[in-house]
Amino acid sequence: MQQPLEDGERYCFDLVRGGDKDRFLAALFVPDEKRRLILALYAFNIEIARIREAVREPMLGDIRLQWWADAVAAAYQGQAPEHPVLLELGPAIADRTIPEQALANLIEARRFDIYDDPMPTLNDLEGYLGETSSALIQMAALILAGRQAEACSDAAGLAGVAFGLSGLLRSLPLHRSRGQCFIPEDVLAVHGLTPAHILSGRWDDPVQRTIGDLVQHARKRLKEARALLGTIPSAAFPAFLPVSLTDLALDAAARSGSNPLKQPIEISQLRRQWTLWRAARRGRF
Repeated sequence: MQQPLEDGERYCFDLVRGGDKDRFLAALFVPDEKRRLILALYAFNIEIARIREAVREPMLGDIRLQWWADAVAAAYQGQAPEHPVLLELGPAIADRTIPEQALANLIEARRFDIYDDPMPTLNDLEGYLGETSSALIQMAALILAGRQAEACSDAAGLAGVAFGLSGLLRSLPLHRSRGQCFIPEDVLAVHGLTPAHILSGRWDDPVQRTIGDLVQHARKRLKEARALLGTIPSAAFPAFLPVSLTDLALDAAARSGSNPLKQPIEISQLRRQWTLWRAARRGRF
């Protein structure tokens, strides 16, 4: 008979199931004894990522991020956390499976989210995705495979950028609605555009070519990550499972007949589940 979930475990389970369906589905392929920690990690990511939507002023977002930064630092110093997510992450914090700096960097990177400053360059965007999307993959790999996962840090870096770019393309309407432009200024400038063109929601040839450039860059990073598949320990592979969904989003963005600045790219849950199952079975993302 299945045991009922504890309060903190239930909190993380429900948070990830409702807030990050793709990673939740991927977590179902994680061994039972590791799933609780993986869901806690993904719940931590959601807590930080949703701060922008929970506050009305950037200063309040800064305050919340600082609370999380201080709480993480205190947890690594052995103080009892005051949040169920950090309590659930306790075993990985206590034995330093997850490096403190990785969580601190993820929090710091998310400070960009709470302001409306444009993303300056593609290199800056890759750095942002490296501290968020890529770091999440690598931290999950460390939970699953321990120090063996250090061998797959390069693969995690590249895969996280590809997956993160596909996620940004799917989130263009959300970002535009709140006055944000994650498309780098140097990528826009190639086609004579500025962030204002994206925020206006217009859909013309220059904007389509700009989106196409991001799609191609994501495909390049995905190809590079797949070339490093052999560096990923089998125990760590479930950490990379969400990346198997990247092609679906990129294909949809490339062929979208509607305006992806106004209409979110939709991919059926059934197709996402099938893709994750096939990737898990084949051991390839």
